[in-house]
Amino acid sequence: MLKSLSKIILKIAGWHVDVTLPEEKKFILIGAPHTTNWDLPIGLLCFWSVDIHLTWIGKKQLFVGPFNYIFRALGGIPVDRSVQTGFIQQIARQFDDREEMILGLTPEGTRSRTDYWKTGFYYIALAAKVPVYLAYVDFPSRTIGIREKIIPSGDINKDFEQIKLFYENKKGKYPDHQGPIRIKQRQKTSD
Repeated sequence: MLKSLSKIILKIAGWHVDVTLPEEKKFILIGAPHTTNWDLPIGLLCFWSVDIHLTWIGKKQLFVGPFNYIFRALGGIPVDRSVQTGFIQQIARQFDDREEMILGLTPEGTRSRTDYWKTGFYYIALAAKVPVYLAYVDFPSRTIGIREKIIPSGDINKDFEQIKLFYENKKGKYPDHQGPIRIKQRQKTSD
C-alpha cells in the first residue's frame, strides 16, 4: 500500500521517478543536491515507490525509551559519537551483521552551501566492501532517481571525478545553496 500511495502522491505533485534498481542487497545511497527540507519527503516517496527501505544514522542518545523501538523500526542505527575513533568501523560492522542494508546519506551534510563534501560515505563503503549508488533530486525537471553505481577504488580523487561528473547538471530547489563537489585534501605528515 505504501508503494502505491507513494506513486500516486509523486504523480499528483508532478514528480518523475528515474530509478535503476540495484541488484545488490547492501550498498550506500548518497543523495544530492540537498538544498531544502523538501528533499527528504520527496526522496522517501521515491524510495518507497520502488520498495527501497533506507537505513540512517543517528546519535545513540536519540535511541532511548520508546524512541529506541520507533527509530530502529524506521531504519535508524544508533552510533556512539562520544567515541572519537571507530565510526567508520562501527557502520561497516552493521553491514557485516545484516543480510540487507541500504544506508542513505547526504554528503553535503547540510542544506546550506558548503565548500567540501563529507567523505565518510566513501570510507564506509571501502571498509564494508559495498558499492555507492548515486541518487539525485533535480528540481527544474522535477525528477528524482538513482542512476549510477560507483565501486570505490581507494583512489578518492579519481572516484570523486566520476561523482562530480554525474551531479554536474543536477539542480536543487535552491541552486545557490549548492557548493562545489570536492573534498578537503588530507594533510600529509612527514616522518
